[in-house]
Amino acid sequence: MDPAVLARLASGPGRALLDSLEGYAADSALALSTRLRAAGHEPELVTAVLAQARLRGLAVEKFGAAAGGMLFTADGLEQATRPELASRHASRFVAAGVDHVVDLGCGIGSDARAFAASGLSVEAVEVDPVTAAVARANLAEWPNAHVSEGSAETVDLAKLRGAREAGGRHTGVWVDPGRRVSGVRDSAGRARRVFSLEAISPPWPQVLAWAAQVPATGAKLSPAFPHAATPPGTEAQWTSWRGEVLECAIWWGPLAQVPGRTAAVCRPGASPAIVTEADVRDVPVIGRLDEVGAWFYEADRAVVRAGLSGALPGRELAAGVGYATGSEPIDLPWARQYAVAEAMPLRVKAVRAWLRARGIGRVTVKKRGASVDPESLRRELTTRAEGHATLVVTSVAGHPVAIVVDPATR
Repeated sequence: MDPAVLARLASGPGRALLDSLEGYAADSALALSTRLRAAGHEPELVTAVLAQARLRGLAVEKFGAAAGGMLFTADGLEQATRPELASRHASRFVAAGVDHVVDLGCGIGSDARAFAASGLSVEAVEVDPVTAAVARANLAEWPNAHVSEGSAETVDLAKLRGAREAGGRHTGVWVDPGRRVSGVRDSAGRARRVFSLEAISPPWPQVLAWAAQVPATGAKLSPAFPHAATPPGTEAQWTSWRGEVLECAIWWGPLAQVPGRTAAVCRPGASPAIVTEADVRDVPVIGRLDEVGAWFYEADRAVVRAGLSGALPGRELAAGVGYATGSEPIDLPWARQYAVAEAMPLRVKAVRAWLRARGIGRVTVKKRGASVDPESLRRELTTRAEGHATLVVTSVAGHPVAIVVDPATR
């Protein structure tokens, strides 16, 4: 999008036109475009307004009602931090006594909005001119936030920090490195992801250099962040939202609340459940299928990503998979529990016969730690019977197994 057109969407008649649309529907977009052009609106502006209306509709799932007052880019929306997680980021800086945050690579401004709403002074920097303009529009209601266009690497943190702290203000740094390849798109038109620390932008060595300059530094990275790369003394926290692992954030200095690997399991209406390395028990995994107990526990994927599945009660079925078994039902805010109906070797004919004998013709397949295609297995096990069961496929002592569990969690 042309920055000049975007500027018209940020304020004035262009913004009024965008805000006047009640919603976006693909099947009526052409008719709406025709009507707006017939009313005298410029074709370029109409195209931009409809594109923003579509993105706003998509953004409701992430931003809720706030999406109706924001601007977006397609990539920026996909990569933006959920407000619930951005608020948790901001709370770290506030708790550490920071009152000014330099947001290096602010994207469309999701984290910067949370920082500003928490009362922090925000200096946000974004290299892409269109994305910077979007962030500027999204932060317009906060006078304590400023967005500048430029490369994060050109910011003189030492000078900025010195000037701030000389006046009694404590500076922190927030970095959200780009994890997409610029100009390279997949079949859906999205920028291709990168996963190695060498490929992110700014690169990992630069992030480490900033953290060396400013102790109160935080960085949002991929959930695939390797444990071995965790800098000494920092906290690496993997965070999930409604069961989906969205990030691994690295926290330096006063921002590190529990040094080491931690997991935060977040759900609407509940306080985050935190799991730390101190919660992990040194208990051997089970060695035989007949050691599967009456109860089955499934750790949230953030706990698994953080390498903390050893915090599960009972004994794990396989190291690091996130499945465990025990004799008692134990309620945990970061794990699901199921009653075990049967545990058997994974032999399709035998499993199908067991299900058929009990009138079960439909299965939900959950899989970790086994080389099985869940959808193919589900089709193989489907019959005309009416019953339903949840089938967990995993490994015990290196052998694939199937565990039928009660689909009603407790």
